Amino acid sequence: MKIDRISKRLLTGSALALLALSVSAWADSHEATTTYKFGGYAKFDAMFTSYSDATPGGNSLMRQFYWAPGVPVGDGTGDSDMTTDFQARESRLNFRVDHKTAGGNSITAFAEMDFFTHSDGNEVVSNSYSPRLRHAFIKFDNWTFGQTWSTFQDVAALPEALDFVGPAESTTFIRQAMIRYTSGPLELAVENPQTFVSGGTRDLSTVPDLIARYTFKLDGGSYVKLAGLVRSLKIQDLGSGQADATAWGISASTKVVFDGGSDLRAMLTYGDGVGRYIGLGFVPDGYTDSNNDIATAEALAYFVAYRWQWNDKWRSNIMYGNTSIDYDSDVAAASLNDTGSSIHFNVIHKVLPKLDIGGEIIFGERELVNGSDGDFTRFMLSARYAF
Repeated sequence: MKIDRISKRLLTGSALALLALSVSAWADSHEATTTYKFGGYAKFDAMFTSYSDATPGGNSLMRQFYWAPGVPVGDGTGDSDMTTDFQARESRLNFRVDHKTAGGNSITAFAEMDFFTHSDGNEVVSNSYSPRLRHAFIKFDNWTFGQTWSTFQDVAALPEALDFVGPAESTTFIRQAMIRYTSGPLELAVENPQTFVSGGTRDLSTVPDLIARYTFKLDGGSYVKLAGLVRSLKIQDLGSGQADATAWGISASTKVVFDGGSDLRAMLTYGDGVGRYIGLGFVPDGYTDSNNDIATAEALAYFVAYRWQWNDKWRSNIMYGNTSIDYDSDVAAASLNDTGSSIHFNVIHKVLPKLDIGGEIIFGERELVNGSDGDFTRFMLSARYAF
């Protein structure tokens, strides 16, 4: 009948319309999106430093930030001296792309640079320094490919220092190329190998460093992280042969957040041949012994820091770090680092939401196995605007 035919057509049309709307809604909810972000900060540092034994040269990293291996040492008879350094080299630029595919995959690309460590510029006229690569990586869902912070390092536990690093002698601090897989709190990575041995003539590392890390999340943003590392060391020795050794390390770090925004941060690292992962070169993986074999160095490093959030405008930080190294032979390792420590205190004022100014005082010391030692005291003023 005519009425039945009309009803069927209406029902069919309504069903098709609903189907079309459903498909359109699904397409809208799964549409690919891409976002771009340019960021970084401009930072000024004024550093006034007193050294107990001699003064680092103008190109020393110690003139740019607290670099533990660069603290001058002597027998105590050297003249103390002072330096003044103004710089903007910590300023950095980064670019980030985030892409969501229609299928629900997530892709991130990130690159960042700053102007530290280079000695290609000078302070006579222009103070020009070429940029250096900090990060360049791709994240695809749970995978990371490229150069970024090592999985053995906990960046979030680093103290808030006006100095570039803070307790540089005692923290794990390394960026390198890697392949990393993340599944919830578990991270597994293979990372670039590099043997850092005193007395070796050439690095021959072939097996990637193997690293695992697990994060235990606690209430209020607090956490504990545990990381483990296994490495294969290999060099061309001074006898024109090859030497190798197996190395390992473990690290535990934490951040405990208190009411009001204050927090406690700490890290403890121990290993045999963990070397280059600690202290920006302060700890060697080992040295070549009298048989031209690799004698690995045991190292124990730790720091603890407390951050006071006085109010929404003022905060301060105090931190202490220490590293001690044990060698098989004190005679063979006489010129190598034995211990290092530093203490830092700062006060920071938030002038505007992204503008900070502050002052920091640092005292650090270094001692070699042969007993030579040295220390420094630094006062610095900083201003930083993030964008």
